[in-house]
Amino acid sequence: MKKWGFLLLVVISMGITLADRFEFFKDKVEIKHFEPDHKLDESTELVEIRKELVYQGNLLLVNNEYPVHKESIKSDVVNLFEHRELTEGYRLLDSEIYLSEEVANAFSEMIDAAGDEGVRYFSINSGFRDFNEQNVLYQQMGSSLALPAGHSEHNLGLSLDVGSTQMKMSEAPEGKWIEKNAWKYGFILRYPKDKTHITGIEYEPWHIRYVGLPHSAIIQEKNFALEEYIDYLKEEKNLTATVNGEEYTVTYYHIKTSSAIKVPKNSIYEISGNNIDGVIVTEIK
Repeated sequence: MKKWGFLLLVVISMGITLADRFEFFKDKVEIKHFEPDHKLDESTELVEIRKELVYQGNLLLVNNEYPVHKESIKSDVVNLFEHRELTEGYRLLDSEIYLSEEVANAFSEMIDAAGDEGVRYFSINSGFRDFNEQNVLYQQMGSSLALPAGHSEHNLGLSLDVGSTQMKMSEAPEGKWIEKNAWKYGFILRYPKDKTHITGIEYEPWHIRYVGLPHSAIIQEKNFALEEYIDYLKEEKNLTATVNGEEYTVTYYHIKTSSAIKVPKNSIYEISGNNIDGVIVTEIK
């Protein structure tokens, strides 16, 4: 009996060790700078940069200084109340909640993961807003809690205000889970507690913004606000990020110094503007 008890203890200990290693791997992010090869080969091609590309994509910086452009608004914005397949596992505050379908799918995936961990009292209180709706909110709440029409991420379709049906997000398990885990699904907490001096907006534990992977992982790892991340990309220009074993390359192109960008022919990539002066190419290796 003692022998079997000892073996059982060893097995349990190994299981805990493996579980700990799995958790470590699951949250692992590695970021490195690389020197690019500017030569074209049979696996790459050049794509002309059009000016409107600077104002399109998931990495647009929108704040008091950089406004939303007409072409910046996501083209796949839908009424979530009319797409109930996108809202399983959480509630809508009312029947007029709009959001990018791409973002809604990522949010649903995140809510499923939270539910698996026993955190399941989420709601969406606000999503995409048109300029008129944003202007009314700005007049009601003031500049420390809202941005004027045309300068709010809610005008893009990429941001949403998440609530708990039980209590305030600053106190709710849902808020704590979001702050710890949202990055794994492409979201960032847009207005963190320690970044008010950079964002100009008070801490909002309910406001999340979709930027996609690996950008959310890098922002989390570096403890950046989005403003800081955009500056970081402009400085680094070329980096690789490995997130849970998946490798990405991220390359920044300044529009004044580049008329064309090199993209891969045989792998998945995305192009996003920064809403200022350049575009970012993200490739999944």
